[in-house]
Amino acid sequence: MLKCLIPLKNNLRDRVSQRLIGLLLVLGPSLAFAELPTMEAPSRGEGSGLIETIKNYAYDGGILLGLLIALLAFLGVAWHSLTVYADVQNQRKTWKDLGAVVGIGALLVVIIIWFLTKAAAIL
Repeated sequence: MLKCLIPLKNNLRDRVSQRLIGLLLVLGPSLAFAELPTMEAPSRGEGSGLIETIKNYAYDGGILLGLLIALLAFLGVAWHSLTVYADVQNQRKTWKDLGAVVGIGALLVVIIIWFLTKAAAIL
């Protein structure tokens, strides 16, 4: 007699779990009281009007773009140095070639950062 009650017990448990999941899906979003973070002011301040505030945000965007350019230059030099190092290990190039690539690449990155710093002062 107990064996015939087992399917009813499982069926009841499934229905209760389905209703609980449905209730959580309906009430879940209303239980979240998270707020959006406030927008941070630009580095030069908000300015006295809308146009100045937009210019200050554009300045921050320009600085970010300059940092991305410097990052890409650094990654490009690092990637090329690694490929030359692999060629040195495979005896296709010499250590002098690797030294030249690393030296000129480091100088190139320093010049790019210097130009970007000068450009930021112009903005």
